Amino acid sequence: MSVARLWRSYQVLLTKKPWTVQIITAGSLMGVGDIISQQLIERRGLTKHNVIRTTKMMSIGFLFIGPVIGGWYRVLDRLVIGATKGTAVKKMLLDQVCFAPCFLGTFLGICGTLNGLTVEENLAKLKRDYTDALITNYYLWPAVQIANFYFVPLHHRLAVVQVVAVAWNSYLSWKANKL
Repeated sequence: MSVARLWRSYQVLLTKKPWTVQIITAGSLMGVGDIISQQLIERRGLTKHNVIRTTKMMSIGFLFIGPVIGGWYRVLDRLVIGATKGTAVKKMLLDQVCFAPCFLGTFLGICGTLNGLTVEENLAKLKRDYTDALITNYYLWPAVQIANFYFVPLHHRLAVVQVVAVAWNSYLSWKANKL
């Protein structure tokens, strides 16, 4: 199947079932990010690949990242109306000042819980990793989000973010699963 035909099929599905397609896209790309993390960053090799970890990361994408970010973009479009450069900057600021810190803390907490950490261990890990992850977030996401909010229609924003996020998901998977 050609890339163009695959893209057209994706567009048709996105039109028919936007919520479902966005959630499946988020979960799938979260899994890809974890595979990249394990294979390229951690260099585990295929025989030592942790399939359960990849499944957990995909589940977080399906059940948390896709619904929450997809919903957030809808709320943001209702809070800040318009399609100007100024509107895109306002959306980015709300996204990065209000949403990103809460989302990142929740994501790391969910990962810790799924990895079997006690409440105390999870809080200690959050205390150790959160600030570094948030600062790293600010190196990447403001520019991506301005472009996303200015150039990309609402129904494609989650997919665009998740494609960019393959590298980010690799980093988050490494950060969340680092002892």
